[in-house]
Amino acid sequence: MRVYLTVFGKPRYLGIAKIRNEIYEANSNFFEKHCNSWVVLQTQRGLELGLIAGALSPEQEDKYKFATSKFEDSTEKILQSVEFVRIADEGKIANYYRQRRDEAMFLVRAREIALQHNLKMKLVDVEYTLDRKKMYVYFTSEQRVDFRVYVRELAHEFKTRIEMRQIGFRDEARIVRGIASCGRPCCCSYWLRGFSSIGIKMVKEQKFELNPTKISGLCGRLMCCMSYEQSLYSELWAKLPGPGSKIKTDQGFYVLESLDIGREYVHVRFPSGRLVSIAISEFQDFQETVLSGKEWENANTPKTPTVSARRVRVLRGARSGYSQDQKPDRKPDKKSERKSQKKFKRKHRYSKRTDSKRTGSKKAGGKHES
Repeated sequence: MRVYLTVFGKPRYLGIAKIRNEIYEANSNFFEKHCNSWVVLQTQRGLELGLIAGALSPEQEDKYKFATSKFEDSTEKILQSVEFVRIADEGKIANYYRQRRDEAMFLVRAREIALQHNLKMKLVDVEYTLDRKKMYVYFTSEQRVDFRVYVRELAHEFKTRIEMRQIGFRDEARIVRGIASCGRPCCCSYWLRGFSSIGIKMVKEQKFELNPTKISGLCGRLMCCMSYEQSLYSELWAKLPGPGSKIKTDQGFYVLESLDIGREYVHVRFPSGRLVSIAISEFQDFQETVLSGKEWENANTPKTPTVSARRVRVLRGARSGYSQDQKPDRKPDKKSERKSQKKFKRKHRYSKRTDSKRTGSKKAGGKHES
């Protein structure tokens, strides 16, 4: 018995297909050399066309089951047991692509019917099974929708059984697909099989800018890629106070600006405005030293400050990060010189007027006294 991993359906479900030895021996060239090829599968939803992803060992099968056990859709599991029927011929493959073209037209018609019934939901996509005995309609909605009349009209229109599937906003991005802000296809659209919980705490620990347009994906939720390095950040922040925390001393406040996860350094803003990188292993000694009133001698100014550090330096107007030799040469601004000259002339003119008034009042006072 050989075990193969398959992918089927628009939500891209994973299927574990067990192939008998006699079927494998009769088609050994296909299974060994033609991965990512079409096969006919019997799934929980019906007869479908799927892709052969590759062979699985018993250890890999257990890992897939364990990894997908915590990620489940509202109605169906991501990893399912499927039955291998046969290898798809050219006729089945051509019928599959013909169905995809028909589904695009049927989606437009289904949306028109939904507008006629004034249903407060968004139709994402429709999907036929291979034998066209059932059509799945995927939709999103923020509230409960009564679509009983709508389903009856769809069944009458398309002459098939209709099954409505409410999905989340992340599942919508996975089905529709798209290009993320990084310039690559969305992770959920081609390799990510489950959605982990992502909170604003991850954004703060990784020192991302709290801008919804920069930390949100196409689905409008926080980007999934924020969870990829979160375990490393959590491990390093466990040895430190929270991001943005302050250490109050007699000299002033020491502020934890950011974390360099590659070098395992933390960037600390000194009371003088200088940005200093301190090894995480030495942070406890640093905290004890500054709280005792002593100066930290092992301070190393980072050669290339981070983007957030440069932004803070500009906002605070601190120039201590540059020495006199490192200050960039700036061309004299003629407009600023003219403005300063005009201000000086106005001030000088005003001072002359006040001096003349004062001298005149003194003379008048002298005559009055005489």
